[in-house]
Amino acid sequence: MLRSALVSELLTIGDISRRSGVAASALRFYEERGLIGAQRAGSGHRRYPRSVLRRIAFIVFAQRVGLTLEEIARELAKLPPDRAPTKRDWSRLSSSWSARIDARIAELERLRVGLTGCIGCGCLSLERCRLANPGDRASSLGAGPRYWVGDRPREA
Repeated sequence: MLRSALVSELLTIGDISRRSGVAASALRFYEERGLIGAQRAGSGHRRYPRSVLRRIAFIVFAQRVGLTLEEIARELAKLPPDRAPTKRDWSRLSSSWSARIDARIAELERLRVGLTGCIGCGCLSLERCRLANPGDRASSLGAGPRYWVGDRPREA
């Protein structure tokens, strides 16, 4: 009886994919990277504990915040391996993300401005660049879209 209850708590990769909205190929990739774990059935098929859905939600959210998979792995390693993470566990992990989220918001705001104004790309082929970046002044600030990354135009 206990065995059948335990088996029912294990989900197939298809179940996990449907529930999480993450492709099965991504789930296999996450498993290869050690971000999630699965048990193998006698047939060799993956079976995931239901609690892996929380880890996957964390991975998806953390990627949207801008964490790399290496950073995500380090954060997930801080979670208890023998039980499902609690709200307190998640809160502890995400508490240091405010500054990162603020930086991402600022970056997106600069991007929004850049959509309607010059981003300081240094390309003088656009007619507008002669007004916002005369003489390609942005190039003196470094490579890439200097105004978009936060540099301010220098006066002539």
